[in-house]
Amino acid sequence: MPIATPEVYNEMLDRAKAGKFAYPAINVTSTQTLHAALRGFAEAESDGIIQISTGGAEFLGGQHNKDMVTGAVALAEFAHIVAAKYDITVALHTDHCPKDKLDGYVRPLLAISAERVAKGQNPLFQSHMWDGSAETLNDNLAIAQELLAQAAAAKIILEVEITPTGGEEDGVSHEINDELYTTVNDAVRTAEALGLGEKGRYLLAASFGNVHGVYKPGNVVLKPELLRELQDEIGKQYGKKDPFDFVFHGGSGSTAEEIATALENGVVKMNLDTDTQYAFTRPIADHMFRNYDGVLKVDGEVGKKNTYDPRTWGKLAEASMAARVVEATQSLRSAGNRIK
Repeated sequence: MPIATPEVYNEMLDRAKAGKFAYPAINVTSTQTLHAALRGFAEAESDGIIQISTGGAEFLGGQHNKDMVTGAVALAEFAHIVAAKYDITVALHTDHCPKDKLDGYVRPLLAISAERVAKGQNPLFQSHMWDGSAETLNDNLAIAQELLAQAAAAKIILEVEITPTGGEEDGVSHEINDELYTTVNDAVRTAEALGLGEKGRYLLAASFGNVHGVYKPGNVVLKPELLRELQDEIGKQYGKKDPFDFVFHGGSGSTAEEIATALENGVVKMNLDTDTQYAFTRPIADHMFRNYDGVLKVDGEVGKKNTYDPRTWGKLAEASMAARVVEATQSLRSAGNRIK
């Protein structure tokens, strides 16, 4: 089944952790970017994760109503159909959801999946993210406990972000400063509140200097070695080797060495949005500039229909984004690692 069952998703994450690789988690905002992600995974022979943020879901819901749940459900249902044509397995995930959007996004989606599971079906999404990084850690973990119980009951994995990631992502923003590093105490409190799997599986977005958005290598000080400290200290206390499944947020502009260190220290999922957005848009801009007299009706002319036809430039955009996804699978070592 191209869309992972709960059992297969767990297997995917276990394989990544054991094999020291991670799955690119590609943000999509349309059926076309969904196809680009699927195509990239298929060309790389890599399984992967496709995710939808609150802003992406609102966009997908249409500008008339801008309903996030409608957009997310529609794309998930579409993905369940079209992914069958790709010889890889993907998991569907919802990205950053802050507290003020839980009731309009994650909680309704959890309810939909709970209904499906009660009927003997698989959940619609395989994982959801709760972004409590703008809250106090106490409030963050209290909400995470509630959501983890609901997610586990619906056979869904929860992703939690316990400390801030710098930059801005769909309206949640944090300064770029020395607070962008998760401490051992933060990790201890997380393990105490959420357990280490016995209360439900979760992915942990720990902060090690990560920043969302665009930046050049060297402008942000990443410390992926911090993840090893968290693994070792909590592992020692609980007698469990490498207890956390880490997520790498804000990966745009990261060096190959930083990515490799993160993989060695337990990162199993890395989010990509900024780079794939640019990869999708760049050939469209090129096409418009090169063919402006075809895409525009200049000086009373009629333009060229086959030039401004969205399929013409859309195919270029899909191919470019797919190539960037392939590159991501190679950087994260998931290329060639699909479940047979």
